[in-house]
Amino acid sequence: MANAAARYKGVTPPISTSLPSPQELKANDELVEEFKTQNNFENPEATDRRKKTLQLLQKATIEFVKVVLTKKDKPQSTINAAGGKIFTFGSYRLGVYGPGSDIDTLVVAPKDVSREDFFEHFPPILEKMVASGGIEEMTPVSDAFVPIIKLELSGVSIDLIFARLAVSSIPLDLDLRDNNLLRGLDDRDLRAVNGTRVTDEILELVPQQKTFRTALRAVKLWAQKRAIYANIVGFPGGVAWAMLVARVCQLYPQATGSVIVGKFFRIMSKWAWPQPVVLREIESGPLHVKVWNPKIYNGDRYHLMPIITPAYPSMCATHNITLSTKKIITRELERGGDLVDKIFTHQLQWKDLFSRHSFFTQGYKYYLGVNAASSSKEAQLIWSGLVGSKVRKLVAQLETDSLIEIAHPFNKGFERVHHVKTQEERNAVLSGSLQYQATDVKTETNDVATDPKQLVAAQDNPDDIKLSNGSVDSAPNVDEVTTIYTTTYYIGIELAQVQVKKLDISQESKRWMDECYQWPSYNEDVNFLSVAHTRNYDLPTDVFEAGETRPSRPAKKRSAKGNNVVKNEDSAAKKRKIEPNENEGCYDKLPHYEGCRKYSLPLTSIPQMVGLLGIDNYRLLRMNGLRWQPYELPSETLQVSFSAPGQLGS
Repeated sequence: MANAAARYKGVTPPISTSLPSPQELKANDELVEEFKTQNNFENPEATDRRKKTLQLLQKATIEFVKVVLTKKDKPQSTINAAGGKIFTFGSYRLGVYGPGSDIDTLVVAPKDVSREDFFEHFPPILEKMVASGGIEEMTPVSDAFVPIIKLELSGVSIDLIFARLAVSSIPLDLDLRDNNLLRGLDDRDLRAVNGTRVTDEILELVPQQKTFRTALRAVKLWAQKRAIYANIVGFPGGVAWAMLVARVCQLYPQATGSVIVGKFFRIMSKWAWPQPVVLREIESGPLHVKVWNPKIYNGDRYHLMPIITPAYPSMCATHNITLSTKKIITRELERGGDLVDKIFTHQLQWKDLFSRHSFFTQGYKYYLGVNAASSSKEAQLIWSGLVGSKVRKLVAQLETDSLIEIAHPFNKGFERVHHVKTQEERNAVLSGSLQYQATDVKTETNDVATDPKQLVAAQDNPDDIKLSNGSVDSAPNVDEVTTIYTTTYYIGIELAQVQVKKLDISQESKRWMDECYQWPSYNEDVNFLSVAHTRNYDLPTDVFEAGETRPSRPAKKRSAKGNNVVKNEDSAAKKRKIEPNENEGCYDKLPHYEGCRKYSLPLTSIPQMVGLLGIDNYRLLRMNGLRWQPYELPSETLQVSFSAPGQLGS
């Protein structure tokens, strides 16, 4: 039995060891050609530039260790033997990088070199070794969950992290897969080396690396196109997708990359979750650290789609997945399987698998827009990162509503710039209005995981952030233009019942916003947050790409005689007004009247309401505990209710 187990990789025997057929080989060639069409491969010159950049970083690492040990008056023999080495991980190490991809790089130093030494000495040493202008950008972020230096070196993007081992020498042939090297490491060092260890184990556990890389390129491209590639909002990240592909490779060790892609969709769409996906038996090790085990740890039992890293200490790479994102992933896997089946029968081509998502064009009738705003660009970078990292928690709270079948978070935020002159214009922007968006600044999409400052705010414990939040005038002067930066995260809402006419998410939104406001660096004069409901036909133009068809407003219902239904004018007029449910006639006294506890208004009027009241008056409403909900709308319109914990319209 032991000899039989040694003949295959994985926790179970292969399903098939058949050699590929001519048709499968041809399909694989066509897949590779589609990669070229999709510009998924980097040209040789760029790849060569990456190699030279890494060689430079290796030289800088050795010099850095020598400089630090010299400053600490270590013996020359110790300095000469200290060494130092860089390791790559992520997409570059896996061999699935493309044009413009970052290189995730780990600098490993001996025990006498600290993390503080790294941030103090490595940047200036690197600058001295690089020709003038070679470093386009360098951003050290020492207080991140995993401390990082993000730099642009000779046109190559580098994410540089650091770890020191409890050894006196780091030779060039060091293998980080040795579990004994983990002894004596603190939590940050352990997290830093884990990326390289996991990547190396994945490559070691697949039968054929070339096949694995072809299949992973396809799955990664597909997941990015379908907008289900983002760990921070509740979808699998790069490592998780890689482990799923690796598991299928283990089950079909002789298959081509194209066959692995087809098997991937069919196997993973039918996987018996929460049964974990593992590439090897979970092992114990020399440290007193947590290893994923739902029999021991209660939190591990709630992982919906556990994909377990193969390197000790094993952990779940998909703990952020929610009920909604699980359903979305499963749907997309089923869809992908249907498409690949048609590709192999020549009904479709590989390009059809990589078609763009339909989140905004055909996805949902109703959307929530989570709008994070700040008065300065730097403040917005951090604040939007925090809000973006917590969107999945709002999704999880929305899932508790029995009327919501799916709350689907889009995997990127939309960054916009606005210019306002008056307090009313400013309030409208803070509540989500795009009326004052700058026409000379293009809307950009962001990814929290790629920006170091956003990444800091997105961590579970961002208490140490000391970046400036800027400032803002409480009331802009007339004709004086003020700039406001916003980032909007969209959530598509699928209702459990077609007949639903009222949806009250006031408590869910309030709890979630209050959690955001608990961020230690939150500044109510600088950071703003709102949540607004919108129909698909009211989505802003900049969420669509050229050539996409925008959803259109439904046609008016017709009477039996074929005439348009005419609403009662008095009723329609009433619905356009903001009227009190209690204490009739107190609207004029609203900023000062504490007895009025509830007002009703159409959701689409919230931005105008904020403009009328102003932020200061609104804050008074917040202190008075006012609760906002829309009054009865026409029967064909969904009614969405929000409480107002921090911004009217939230």
